[in-house]
Amino acid sequence: MLTQLLTAEVIRIEPTARDWRHAIELATAPLLAKGIINPSYVNALFSSHEKLGPYYVLGPGIAMPHARPEDGVNCLGLGLTVIKQGVNFGSDGNDPVYLLITLAASDSNSHVETIAQLAELFMNEADVSAIIAAETKDEILRILARY
Repeated sequence: MLTQLLTAEVIRIEPTARDWRHAIELATAPLLAKGIINPSYVNALFSSHEKLGPYYVLGPGIAMPHARPEDGVNCLGLGLTVIKQGVNFGSDGNDPVYLLITLAASDSNSHVETIAQLAELFMNEADVSAIIAAETKDEILRILARY
């Protein structure tokens, strides 16, 4: 499932981001380009962060930006963005964030298997570190193929 959703078209390796907003813009751009999400989804991510804080920063260096399906999701999708220099999201103990996995869930059930596979990946510190260190999309795709 992960390799079906995380294709080369939705993987980005970026040298830096100005701030958390810019990181979200970079992370959502491929999903916007593919029509997986609408611009309203990006606005919902900004709004949720402002209201709730960085609830989607899951652990040291890892964030999974997501909002509600009705906020502008057209179909199930994922994006993977590496920010080489890291960016602060305001999450004590977890900043800076280097890896963003953007989740666009089209309903409450279709993404459950995907989340389980992502959890397995996130628990493997060596693979997370290898993704963050990757210089090419192919390197990242080879790691994801194991899940």
